[in-house]
Amino acid sequence: MEISTTPSSAAVSDERLAEILANPGFGQHFTDHMLTVEWTPDAGWHGARIEPYGPLTLDPATAVLHYAQEIFEGMKAYRHADGSIWSFRPEENAARMVRSSHRLALPALEVDDFVQAVDALVAADQRWVPDSTEPGAGEKSLYLRPFMFASEAFLGVRPAQHVTFMVIASPAGAYFKGGVKPVTLWLTEEYTRAGRGGMGAAKTGGNYASSLVAQQEASANGCDQVVFLDAQEGTYVEELGGMNMYFVHDDGTIVTPETGTILEGITRSSIIELAGKLGHQVEERKFSIDEWRDGVTSGRITEIFACGTAAVVTPVGELKWDGGSVPAPASTGLTMRIRQALVDIQYGRAEDTFGWMHRIV
Repeated sequence: MEISTTPSSAAVSDERLAEILANPGFGQHFTDHMLTVEWTPDAGWHGARIEPYGPLTLDPATAVLHYAQEIFEGMKAYRHADGSIWSFRPEENAARMVRSSHRLALPALEVDDFVQAVDALVAADQRWVPDSTEPGAGEKSLYLRPFMFASEAFLGVRPAQHVTFMVIASPAGAYFKGGVKPVTLWLTEEYTRAGRGGMGAAKTGGNYASSLVAQQEASANGCDQVVFLDAQEGTYVEELGGMNMYFVHDDGTIVTPETGTILEGITRSSIIELAGKLGHQVEERKFSIDEWRDGVTSGRITEIFACGTAAVVTPVGELKWDGGSVPAPASTGLTMRIRQALVDIQYGRAEDTFGWMHRIV
């Protein structure tokens, strides 16, 4: 894929950039450039370009505004101690976007083209990748958001005949300020995330939109995140609003809810491999809410943790629901060992024996 570049004439100054990178937050500041590629049935993917970051101009009839035909990915770029810049398993993000494309009736962007597009934007805006080796820097990174949407101006209900793929980037600070702390979870018994044959396994905005009212319910009850059960029986744990889940048992085995109606998280699949290397068998199966409650009460479950791109790995504390709660299980420290092992690979502090890291610069 040929990518043209138009440098920004209004790039953020070095002084202002230093201020931003000192305390980037999350999703508040954006790099100087963005990448765009367009698709039509006749021309295929074409017009790949890097240009100054700025607003989009959309016709009021643009299909995505009416029928939500869009998908996205979330990933990070990390600066290592030698100044090099790396991403974590980008081909897996690319492959998942292909699967999401099929589910949303969007054209698939080839894996190699996806990786090239992301690499090109990171290379163009490499000064925005924070230095995580500075004292007190914590787990800073450059968050990358590739996304694809139906950009045709047409009100008919059918797959769009004009589609736009873009990549934007935003520096991100540590997810946990002041250290990793267990999250308190709210069990929603009214709302579900996705059913069999639905879009749960696709990374599409509608899945996140459907989680927001339940997240409001969680926040109103003093909880950090919401837990969704399956839509068919209301019995089996699926995922959180934005994270996958793991249950550690007293014999060292780990259970994670099976995929199909939940997102196939890249951090999730990495933990399965990493835990195996650490000597823990991971089982992917249905896991009921009663098994959670009874397991913690009996001591059979010794740890619970959640994972995702933003938080990496976070321990799970108390589970609450309308009329009851179950306390956090007693931790054996496995959650933090897994988290540290994964983060050390991402930031180049440990050998990448899995071949997960991809060098960009």
